[in-house]
Amino acid sequence: MEILLRNIGHSLYRIWFYILVAVPIVILFPLLLLFSLSEKTYPQFFWIARNLWANFILYGMGCIPHIKWEQRIEKGKSHMLVANHTSMLDIMLMLKISRNPFVFVGKKELAKIPLFGFFFKRVCIMVDREDTRSRTGVYRRAQRRLNQGLSICIFPEGGVPDETILLDSFKDGAFKMAIAHKIPIVPMTFYDGKKRFSFTFLSGGPGLLRAKVHEFFETGILSEEDKITLREEVRDVILGELSASRGLKVVAE
Repeated sequence: MEILLRNIGHSLYRIWFYILVAVPIVILFPLLLLFSLSEKTYPQFFWIARNLWANFILYGMGCIPHIKWEQRIEKGKSHMLVANHTSMLDIMLMLKISRNPFVFVGKKELAKIPLFGFFFKRVCIMVDREDTRSRTGVYRRAQRRLNQGLSICIFPEGGVPDETILLDSFKDGAFKMAIAHKIPIVPMTFYDGKKRFSFTFLSGGPGLLRAKVHEFFETGILSEEDKITLREEVRDVILGELSASRGLKVVAE
């Protein structure tokens, strides 16, 4: 009986999440549509997504953001935002962290999600990781958005790893792009996504949703040949933080 009640609670919690995602989109649809018509009005779209949509979901789920900073994001400067990816709440948490408008780079499958996918397709940079031309096109679109003073956000694991994996290997894209455009990388550790709202259906619950923004990695003097070293150094920072938070010892790969 106890297991049954717990499973019902987890199911209701998950359904509640989708309601919270959809309700502000429906209510704010005219404004969201208006501000997604042009890249010039994207900052207004971002403000709504960050201050209304993300807050509505996070606080409605009882997932209270708690952010620690080793270095603050500089206003008006473009950055490459990277973090481990464990939960659908990662999107909302990333929006809460950065006051500076940024654009997500994400897999094209996200565009299929009802309501959310409609706007994701309009304002984010979609990539088909199996298509070379799509991956190449990401760099051109990212350059245009960087020229507009925006930042870019990529989850470098390239997806959500199995829940038994603490941190998956990183793809090159974010680091290659940061070096090419000479923008600093902002590594972040997201601690609680799996506990609060993982991709396992019968799981999750309210509580603190912690994140740590680490010291930035500057790329001004780096060349493309340095991307692998940079990638692994950034991954080591996040892996070390995740391991320390769980009382684990990091073993060199």
